[in-house]
Amino acid sequence: MAKKEALRDLQTRLAGRLQAARSEGVSAAWLAVQVGSANYLLPLTQSGEIFSMATLANVPYVQPWFMGVVNLRGGLFGVVDLASFLKVSSTRSRTEQAWAQTRLITFNVDLEINAALLVDALIGLRRQDAFVGVMPPPAGAPEFFGQLLVDAQGASWQEINLRTLAQSAEFLSIGV
Repeated sequence: MAKKEALRDLQTRLAGRLQAARSEGVSAAWLAVQVGSANYLLPLTQSGEIFSMATLANVPYVQPWFMGVVNLRGGLFGVVDLASFLKVSSTRSRTEQAWAQTRLITFNVDLEINAALLVDALIGLRRQDAFVGVMPPPAGAPEFFGQLLVDAQGASWQEINLRTLAQSAEFLSIGV
């Protein structure tokens, strides 16, 4: 019970900081998430709300990475398992405890796509000054991969341009 409350508190704090960062006009800030064992950065200006995993309605004849649809605040959202979409890890490897840490992150309403990304964990907010190195995306990377950043601890963080992701043919082609 205490762990659930701590997770809710973290989510509430992150949501508050996310809103504050948007209203203060932070120029280069990201929501840091973990997908499988990889670290990703989602631009705050392109990210929407953060939700705990909710009850999904299955959709037949879709790609394995499309988990179904969910009702979030009265809106219908398609849920994409980002780990499966990026081929980082399989959902089968998630334990019950790991599922409890997953979160749904919607796209910013300005992107006009009712979709939510399932991530394995929220890490927090990151600013440009948290990184000591910047490199271009790896060769052969998807078009929606932005720069690759390295933090002071040597960890790599791949930026994902959510606008480009939302417009990519692969992301929009959920049918099999």
